[in-house]
Amino acid sequence: MEERHRLGELAALFLRLGVTAFGGPAAHIAMMHDEVVRRRGWVSEQDFLDTVGATNLIPGPNSTEVAIHLGWERGRVRGLIVAGVCFILPAALIVGVLAWAYVRYGDTPEVEGLLYGIKPIVIAIVALAIWRLAPTAIKTRPLAAVGLAAGAAYLLGLNELLLMVLGGVAGVAIHGVRHWRAGRLSVWAPLLFVAGPLGRVVAATKETPDVGLGALFLVFLKIGSVLYGGGYVLLAFLQGELVDRMGWLTSQQVLDAVSIGQVTPGPVFTTATFVGYVLAGAPGAVVATVGIFLPSFVFVGFLGPIVRRMRASDTAGAALDGVNAAALGLMAAVLVDLAGDALVDVLTGAVAIAAAIVLWRTKVNSTWLIAAGAAIGLLHAAAT
Repeated sequence: MEERHRLGELAALFLRLGVTAFGGPAAHIAMMHDEVVRRRGWVSEQDFLDTVGATNLIPGPNSTEVAIHLGWERGRVRGLIVAGVCFILPAALIVGVLAWAYVRYGDTPEVEGLLYGIKPIVIAIVALAIWRLAPTAIKTRPLAAVGLAAGAAYLLGLNELLLMVLGGVAGVAIHGVRHWRAGRLSVWAPLLFVAGPLGRVVAATKETPDVGLGALFLVFLKIGSVLYGGGYVLLAFLQGELVDRMGWLTSQQVLDAVSIGQVTPGPVFTTATFVGYVLAGAPGAVVATVGIFLPSFVFVGFLGPIVRRMRASDTAGAALDGVNAAALGLMAAVLVDLAGDALVDVLTGAVAIAAAIVLWRTKVNSTWLIAAGAAIGLLHAAAT
């Protein structure tokens, strides 16, 4: 009975987040932090940060993998499946409907008015999450320097995976200097990087020029197994695979697909749902979605049991501290990027400030703020 109750809680939470989590991975993670740490107390600040840091080191959609890992923490293998599927499914269904409209009418519904009001709310949610996570992630001045350096380097164009790895190296170096000796890295830490060799094995899969469900599944399985980074990196992968190599889509179709993934709630990787539908209808949407997300379930299923063992090792824990500091710096840098796109006039600035005050002073569910932002956006669009 207790397990069923926990699985029900996971399903209800992540279904709701799958419908309301706009704004990309940083915003998704901020909303999850608000729900599972601040409101429900399912995990501690440190455990949440360790999850974010560890999932940054494996391929796949970061926020989806955080959701999957939180499911594992709450309900082990069944929880892992429930949380991941419930977070992905609403977004995939929304994108599927938009793909149907795109195929039928050659265009997608206009959503800019909706996003006008939602984006400032997302800014407030991410900013408050960074503020609350900072005391746990930035434990010392050297770790603060790691976070600042990672954020600045990201804004200058450096690869986020490289910055996470360098953050871990910096954490170990800080630990070694502080204790005047070089620690021995936990035997568990290198296992995080098993995803790389596994991904390269999948990447060796032979391409086929024909659009079949099997070929479609293998293409997206490969992408899900090797892709680090966000929507722009996904755009490059899809361009290389589906346009340049396979010739299945045009560049404009790929751009349309990624745009839909960016502006709809939930994981950006539901772009695969859109592409699959365009290429092979509803069956194509299903196999493409399963293909791109399946590696994340496998990787997190492997990762889940070892994160706490890493924390128990002094040296591996120091590496995780460095990764966490870098991750917080990257979240702050992403916030800067998001703010430039979201705060475009006095109204959006006022909405962001008001949302931040409400979040700071109350325990209101962020879903209600997202809904309020959507209403403001629609009213603004109707008035202009």
